[in-house]
Amino acid sequence: MTTYGRAAEESAFVRTYAVTRGRTKPRHLLALETVLEAGQGRPGPAQAEECGEILALCRERRRSVVELAGRLGRPVTAVKVLVSDLLDADALVVPLTQSYAGSGPSIQMLAAVSAGLKRKWPDAVAYPQAGTAGSRFSGREEEVA
Repeated sequence: MTTYGRAAEESAFVRTYAVTRGRTKPRHLLALETVLEAGQGRPGPAQAEECGEILALCRERRRSVVELAGRLGRPVTAVKVLVSDLLDADALVVPLTQSYAGSGPSIQMLAAVSAGLKRKWPDAVAYPQAGTAGSRFSGREEEVA
């Protein structure tokens, strides 16, 4: 047996297209920073070994797509395809965080941002389509700041 043949047999590297079964596009729209956690479902028996690794990592704590790709040493697109499979099987879920659960940012948060922007750029001009400057937050900037 040649040196190259032995090295190929001993190598555990699996091509990305074999892991994703030739698929290049995930079924779900996932950003790099999409956070995932383990769900109630189970992956199917024909799913890649990496799916089990993804689930194990997400059972430890919530993980982002890009973090999973880094830990697995796989391209982000391949991990997105695998995560889509796990989302379809309800083995992973995208948790709804507190910042999205409410009706939006609080008045105090908006006032603090407005005050900080005014301090940073005091000569900035208010855009007319943004509404009248200071009408909603007049007098509150000092309380928050």
